[in-house]
Amino acid sequence: MKKIAVIPGDGIGIDVTNEALKVLEAMKSNGAEIEWDTFDYGADKYLETGITLPDEEVENFRDNYDAIFIGAVGDPRVPDMKHAKDILLGLRFKLDLYLNYRPVKLYIEELCPLKNKTIEDIDFVVFRENTEGLYSGAGGVLKRGTPDEVAIQTSINTRKGVERIIRHGFEYARQTGRKSVTMSDKSNAMRYEGDLWQRVFEEVRQEYPDIEAGHWYIDALLMQMVKRPEQFDVIVTCNMFGDIATDLGAQLAGGMGLAASGNIHPGKTSLFEPVHGSAPKYHGKDIANPLAAILTVGLMMEHLGFAEWNGRIEEAVLEAIRTNNVPRDLGGPLGTAASGDFIARQLV
Repeated sequence: MKKIAVIPGDGIGIDVTNEALKVLEAMKSNGAEIEWDTFDYGADKYLETGITLPDEEVENFRDNYDAIFIGAVGDPRVPDMKHAKDILLGLRFKLDLYLNYRPVKLYIEELCPLKNKTIEDIDFVVFRENTEGLYSGAGGVLKRGTPDEVAIQTSINTRKGVERIIRHGFEYARQTGRKSVTMSDKSNAMRYEGDLWQRVFEEVRQEYPDIEAGHWYIDALLMQMVKRPEQFDVIVTCNMFGDIATDLGAQLAGGMGLAASGNIHPGKTSLFEPVHGSAPKYHGKDIANPLAAILTVGLMMEHLGFAEWNGRIEEAVLEAIRTNNVPRDLGGPLGTAASGDFIARQLV
């Protein structure tokens, strides 16, 4: 039995999590050995109690749960987004979820903004280093609020961090039959960080002679993703560049409403989230697209050892797209709840 901690979060995170739970219920009723508990961490709890995410709860997740599903966090009532940082970034860093996994997969040609691209052309994955780089929080401000103010944000890259994300890219390519791994950096401008990424990539690639290895500077990578996405199988890059490249990838595959992700430490409790944000002004209006959350459930099930369920969820989403049983942002007639109901029915 696999145990899942569910955090609906804020805004439409709550709405799409409701639909994700319908999918979990459908799978459980059809034999999947899963159970879950829901936790109310989010803006409402923070504003009422001052509690974001206690360290003891992180330990509870680590010790007693196999995965965490989170809808989305973020609320304008908390201007500094302290609760969102403590919950989402806190889990990433405290659980050492160093691997951000973002599939970029086109389900039907009509959803792609690029002309003459097929589902075979847009089918790759991006592995983003998730605990270092510019998001490590190193830096500070001097003389704040004065004409002489100085802001410093430092990118932290360790040999351990760089090597494990690069190595995972090659391992994933080998295990899934993908032919190439592309590393992206900005070593022509960022000398020290780039040197580390370049050296480690060159060393690790020698251990995988069966996998083609390539490199693009990040600006060129983004251009190539638009110009010729079919050349990519696996992309590996740093935290900041991965954040940008994965959002572009999501648009190539039909938009953020289909963008699933995992924040993973292989073999340990990992976090799964749709990446579209909380959009509080749309909460409760039955217009949010739940398909990203549902596809994220599929990634989570694959991580938990139920790869067949990930396949079934993808097939159900594809059937929804084919038959136009999709939300309005994808051109369909359905609301949030009806979209979730359609997917759940395909799984029973």
